[in-house]
Amino acid sequence: MQASTQPLVSDYRQAGAGLRRARFIAVAAAMALSLAMGAAATAQPAANDDYKPDVGQAGKDVIWVPTPQTLVDKMLDMAKVSPQDRLMDLGSGDGRTVITAAQRGLTAQGIEYNPDLVELSRRNAQRAGVADRATFVAADLFQTDLSKADVITMFLLSTINEKLRPTLLQLTPGTRVVSNTFRMGDWEPDASETVTKDCSTYCTALLWIVPAKVEGKWEVDGQTLQLTQRYQMLSGKFGSADISDARMRGTTIEFTANGVRYTGEVNGKTMSGTADGRGKWTAKRA
Repeated sequence: MQASTQPLVSDYRQAGAGLRRARFIAVAAAMALSLAMGAAATAQPAANDDYKPDVGQAGKDVIWVPTPQTLVDKMLDMAKVSPQDRLMDLGSGDGRTVITAAQRGLTAQGIEYNPDLVELSRRNAQRAGVADRATFVAADLFQTDLSKADVITMFLLSTINEKLRPTLLQLTPGTRVVSNTFRMGDWEPDASETVTKDCSTYCTALLWIVPAKVEGKWEVDGQTLQLTQRYQMLSGKFGSADISDARMRGTTIEFTANGVRYTGEVNGKTMSGTADGRGKWTAKRA
């Protein structure tokens, strides 16, 4: 019996040792996996709550540089914003323009490609108590519908502004577009102002007002008004006389003909207004 049971005992001992080794290997593997996961978690970027953008950091189209608060205020002042306006800020960064607009009573939305900046902006709006009016979307500004905005603000490069220009010119006449520093190619601004207080760089605000489209022939009280339009600037003839000092300011048209200053409002295919010393005038597309 002894002789016959010895190999069996030896087999059980070996089997037990094998089980213990297997359990040890499994436990060790689990511990190693846990440590590896902990190390990986430690190596991850800081949580969004800790995110702080760096001035000059790269973005999709431009680097991030914040607009000085004094210029934010100037941009909104130039656009003559009111609580009835809807504002969109293109490349909204840390959200300061949107938040400032919301503090003035506007409904405002920021369009920002960097999701970390979007989350930072939402937290900033929450802290400012305007999260109900200041919202932020992670999106490409070139893929965004701008048609509901009454005011558009931006701090982009001139090349980006020029790419946006065709879209901006299709917006509702009277829409106000304000840029920090950078121009819109050969579309000259309607106004430009530079702030000097609490601002050392990027201190100029440029305003454009999307003009109504009036190029073509109009009949004005029995005479023909022929208009040629380049952005907000106009030229042409009223009857046989050249017009001068002619321009659009959104839906407002102004021109001088035969020494008389005409001012009016464009409403689709009609215009109406007053002429100095001549009373009222009306026009319709010919």
